[in-house]
Amino acid sequence: MTILHRTWRQRAAAASLTLLMLLVGCTSQPERVPNPRDPLEPFNRVVFRFNRDFDHSLVQPVARAYQRLTPEPVNRGITNFFNNLADVGSAVNNVLQFKMARAGSDVGRIFINSTVGFLGFVDVATNVGLPSYKEDFGQTLGYWGVEPGAYLVLPLLGPSTMRESIGMGADLFLDPVFWIRDDWVRWTSADLKVIDQRADLLKTTRLLETIAWDPYPFVRDVYLQRRQNLVYDGHPPADAEQPDLWKDVQF
Repeated sequence: MTILHRTWRQRAAAASLTLLMLLVGCTSQPERVPNPRDPLEPFNRVVFRFNRDFDHSLVQPVARAYQRLTPEPVNRGITNFFNNLADVGSAVNNVLQFKMARAGSDVGRIFINSTVGFLGFVDVATNVGLPSYKEDFGQTLGYWGVEPGAYLVLPLLGPSTMRESIGMGADLFLDPVFWIRDDWVRWTSADLKVIDQRADLLKTTRLLETIAWDPYPFVRDVYLQRRQNLVYDGHPPADAEQPDLWKDVQF
């Protein structure tokens, strides 16, 4: 716990220093035209680079080792387990959006997967026709008209916006792992969740590095359009200035 807190303090200090450097750097590029959705781009690019270096040097090797050493059925079961826990927050957010049918589906998923599905390790609910929605508090804020605000890349956490950053804090309290009393169990569970999710995205990372010579704007635009689609349940208002990157994608 002490080491973890010290690490986060170091990250915060580094982010503050980076912001100061970027403010100075921006004055030397008067010809630069900022993206209206990304006024913090200089800062975001430095954090994005830091996250990539951290990911390449530590997180990816751990995720690859985890994927290589964990049998596929076990890997899938762990993913299902954490997805089952995520349905708790999804149910609450669906209620906050008055989407009662979806909330009922989430509650049904939790009950079925936690019992017949052996604590969620087997996703029985999907097989019986209960879809997974995975609503979060950022979507709830968007549903009630809160604008996303500026695009923001968070240290270690990655792409976000001002609105989604607030949503992350609320979602933390809806995560059952957060309420585990034993510190070792809580942090071990959180670490396992991160590693499992990162392992599931290894193929996506390789694809991104192949098709994008500058991954920063690609990740930003895809993230913002995906969040827009999630807030509007797949039917966002048309924006003539922004091409729809998702129109040919089947989820």
